[in-house]
Amino acid sequence: MVRTAPARPRAAAPWHLWAVAAIGLLWNAFGCYDYLMSKLEPESYFREMGLGPDMIAYMAAFPAWLTAFWALGVWGSLAGSVLLLARSRLAVAAFALSLLGLAVSQGSQMTWLAPPQQPPLAVVVTIWAALAFFLAYAAAMRRAGVLG
Repeated sequence: MVRTAPARPRAAAPWHLWAVAAIGLLWNAFGCYDYLMSKLEPESYFREMGLGPDMIAYMAAFPAWLTAFWALGVWGSLAGSVLLLARSRLAVAAFALSLLGLAVSQGSQMTWLAPPQQPPLAVVVTIWAALAFFLAYAAAMRRAGVLG
């Protein structure tokens, strides 16, 4: 018979875990909404967002691989928030995959799929900062034994 070490009990969840997870869920749900609307009703949604014909054509011409990384970014973040609420250590992996999706989708657009109109820098920085925060927070909660 193989003996295994007893599982370390999870630490109590601090109040801020619930606040961060709930805010993350709301924040990341908007990213998923944006993604869905971009795929389900792209032309009317983009017009409502104030995009011109050149930008609408650019968004419609996204290659499938880029759309897949965009999806990984938004859905990975939503999964990370749900997993954080569930106190699962897999939240860290979900946020890390989301960061990969964000890096590939935004990186390719900035380097060689240059859009006709650049997104506002404040929006880009806010998205990156939020995702970096959620990833770092989930990793800290895992190290603290809060996530099992």
